[in-house]
Amino acid sequence: MKHTKEPAHRGKTDKLDSLLANDNAVSVIVVLLGLLFGTLLIILVGKNPSGMYSAMLQTLTGLDIERGTWNARYIGEWLTASLPLILCGLSFGFAARTGLFNIGAEGQYIAGLTAAQFVALYFPPIPILHWVVALIAAAIAGALFGGLVGWLKARFEVSEVVATIMLNYIAFFLSRWATMQIPGSNTYKTPSFPATAMLTSNVLQSLTNDSRLNIGFWVTILCCVLYWFIIEKTKLGFELRATGYNKEAARCSGIKVTSRISISMIFAGIFAGLAGAIVALGSFSYGRVLAGLDNYGFNGIAAALVGNNTGLGTFLAGLLFGMLASAQPLMQSRQIPKEITWIISGLVVVLISLRAGAKLFLAWRAKNKVRMRMEIQTASGASSSEDSLNSGNGGQKHNG
Repeated sequence: MKHTKEPAHRGKTDKLDSLLANDNAVSVIVVLLGLLFGTLLIILVGKNPSGMYSAMLQTLTGLDIERGTWNARYIGEWLTASLPLILCGLSFGFAARTGLFNIGAEGQYIAGLTAAQFVALYFPPIPILHWVVALIAAAIAGALFGGLVGWLKARFEVSEVVATIMLNYIAFFLSRWATMQIPGSNTYKTPSFPATAMLTSNVLQSLTNDSRLNIGFWVTILCCVLYWFIIEKTKLGFELRATGYNKEAARCSGIKVTSRISISMIFAGIFAGLAGAIVALGSFSYGRVLAGLDNYGFNGIAAALVGNNTGLGTFLAGLLFGMLASAQPLMQSRQIPKEITWIISGLVVVLISLRAGAKLFLAWRAKNKVRMRMEIQTASGASSSEDSLNSGNGGQKHNG
């Protein structure tokens, strides 16, 4: 029997395929490519890319290499900017694990922000209880906006994309109208919040040199752990993931698909609503009359995609995008255009969205490999049969 020698490059190709099939590896590669393109753009505009990296380093560590100083406030502001991105990323990711595309995290965020502001202004100023009730109200408001989308999807097959886009603008204009009805409000802001409503943390502020880092940091950590536990370790999480993989198969297995879709959007709304409360009560001392969308919900989609819709991955991706946003003023002080960070973020999102194309390419490659192996086996079998036949004929001639 003849042994067919495999091509020498097949081992390298298999390694490349396994690398592209690893979502975590693809995310890291995409981020590195985004930074590489950003570096090339800075060089093209005639600037020194070291300014970008020194600004990023100062944001992450508080260390200013040029002046030889250290200030932990930069770390606190970086974490503060990352919190709503992480929570809105969890909102998108939770729905995505159930096969839904929640583009309405922005509306759910606004609903939570508005509810938190009203509780901050009208609830009795009782220490601790005040901000706890504000967080609960924000979670409920976000859950209502998310749950409505889930119910429409499960009951009437209404596209969650269309429903969430419409609700984004409903939440925005409803928030503007309702907030301006508060006595003492103008077209910009409301009266100041009482101190008991604020998410201020003296410990975190002292550690970060009086930054705005607040109790929302612990809320975000808790949400990431809750996300992981529900999705990965509970029966509900298994049913949500099964529904996301194949709704009909899940329904045939006895899973109540309709209720699982609604529950998924409720949890998604809770995460986004909490993001609104953390921004409202952690970064501002007054209620805002929104002049436009804050875009945390949309940027959270990028964090979820880069983080592969997992709790830890979304947390790390949110920190990445928060770092890029926080580094903008420092980059400007080093004569680097701040728009570079948005270009990097956009490139990362575009490249990560090509992951689906990479998976299609790998599937095509796998089919070709199977076909080639079958052809080789068929050819080997035919060759073996021919050799056996020839040897048999030779033996007959010798006997004769």
